[in-house]
Amino acid sequence: MNILITAGNTQSPIDKVRCVTNVFSGRTGAKIATSAWARGHTVTLATSNVDALPQVPPMPEGSEQRLAVYQYTTFDDLATLLQEYIRKQVFDAIIHTAAVSDYLVAGTYVPADKTFFNGRTAEWECRHGPPAMRERPSTGKMKSTEPEMWVRMVRAPKLVDRFRQPWGFGGLLAKFKLEAGINDAELVDVAETSRRQSSADVMVANTLEGSPHWAFLGPIDGRYERVPRRELPERLLLHLEHLRRGMPGGQS
Repeated sequence: MNILITAGNTQSPIDKVRCVTNVFSGRTGAKIATSAWARGHTVTLATSNVDALPQVPPMPEGSEQRLAVYQYTTFDDLATLLQEYIRKQVFDAIIHTAAVSDYLVAGTYVPADKTFFNGRTAEWECRHGPPAMRERPSTGKMKSTEPEMWVRMVRAPKLVDRFRQPWGFGGLLAKFKLEAGINDAELVDVAETSRRQSSADVMVANTLEGSPHWAFLGPIDGRYERVPRRELPERLLLHLEHLRRGMPGGQS
């Protein structure tokens, strides 16, 4: 198969040196990419952390190069890369492991003169007139002279929900989902709802607490299977290969 894999986190810049991001490293996607390569697939890996990719043995001279790696940094970088590649290239499967930002920075603000935030009442107050905020100008690096700074964040679009439409991807789609503080039954319910929302064929779901040790993979024969983390890359690829063989003209 020709497989596109996303891995790592995305940044939402505050200024040229500060950003909002998350803690995910891209190691899961990198392991899946190397496993797919070892199984004979052609792999395109889009990652924010190329250092997480294990060393891949060089291909014999004259053989087809089956692994391409592209690095992104911000949410916009990843969105642009995905739109270009999904629309222009024919992938048999996409494995979307990237931890994409749920919220994006939409401006930074500081209290106007005499305006302050009352932490006891959780309300804005002003000694003279109504409270007000002023937006910080967009500069390379905001100075640290203000007593406080407020970052406005807005909901980011779900990139995975664009894969089918408007970007036109018609192959197999594997989506990843992370939740926290819920039990197994709740996790499976959330995962299946999320899978259907994105028209994904396969879902990998886990909790923040359990993510180092296991994940749910499914649906397989109508149910989700709990898979040890170390087995996840191979189990996921085996299932995608099985689904591919069942498609018209499918070969893995």
